[in-house]
Amino acid sequence: MAPRALWKGYLKLSLVSCAIAMFTASTATERIRFNMVNRKTGNRLKQQYVDSITGELVEPEDRARGYQVAKNEYVLIEDEELDAIEIESTHTVTVDRFVPRMDVDELWLDKPYYVAPDDRVALEAFSVIRNAMRESNMVGLARVVLHRREHMIMLEPRGNGMLATTLHYPYEVRSDEAVFGDIQPVELDAETLDLAKTIIQSKRGKFEPHEFEDRYERALEQLVRSKQHGERPQFPEAPPPPSNVVNLMDALRRSLANEGAAPPKAAAKQREKQESPSLRGSTKSARKTAAPSAPRARKKKAG
Repeated sequence: MAPRALWKGYLKLSLVSCAIAMFTASTATERIRFNMVNRKTGNRLKQQYVDSITGELVEPEDRARGYQVAKNEYVLIEDEELDAIEIESTHTVTVDRFVPRMDVDELWLDKPYYVAPDDRVALEAFSVIRNAMRESNMVGLARVVLHRREHMIMLEPRGNGMLATTLHYPYEVRSDEAVFGDIQPVELDAETLDLAKTIIQSKRGKFEPHEFEDRYERALEQLVRSKQHGERPQFPEAPPPPSNVVNLMDALRRSLANEGAAPPKAAAKQREKQESPSLRGSTKSARKTAAPSAPRARKKKAG
């Protein structure tokens, strides 16, 4: 079954435009969710809106959105008034600027969406914009209205389509100075760093997200299943908390041994040994292909 589009409109680059559709790229619907229930009856509880002054239940038709302008004073905003706010990005994604991907700090990225052409007529223009960005190694910055809010988005090619990632606004991103400002610089000796880098190399691998497992989610499933069948839940023994490092060098050496990795010097020698045959081979070939030296001039015999 084809996914349902979250948003439909137009992608516009200067005077070129095409119909597009946006789809959510991530979801949390598969997670285990809990409902609040009455412990005595087992019945599910319902949330209700109650007037904070009178304590009376407020029916759906009497509920409205309000923006507080003073204490106990609100300006009421109707749904029809929100729907009437039509700006360009409500139906059109206009690319305002192109920047190198590396210029966009990951801190600013929020939520991803897939973007695809909405019909066959749009395919050619969509493909031109996508491929032009890919060959230019650029991403596009644009705006779009989602969930009644205008968002900055970053557009980048992805396979046959595009990926649109909403960006945080400056007022949503906190400065790291408040957290990192008190971290003092530390002088580290080369041997300590070499040990840590060797451990990193021993655990080096590829980014394989399909190998990730939500272990807490699996534990929740087992808990629910066991209680559903009237069994006593079996909880894994909690691991002891890690202790503070007293001797950093000793901890690094033990970590290295635990990973089965060679010490930095031995690892370097091993790399040199692995590389040396090819280096020798390249040296021999270089000698073979080198231009012959000029013959020495013969001395004339005195006669």
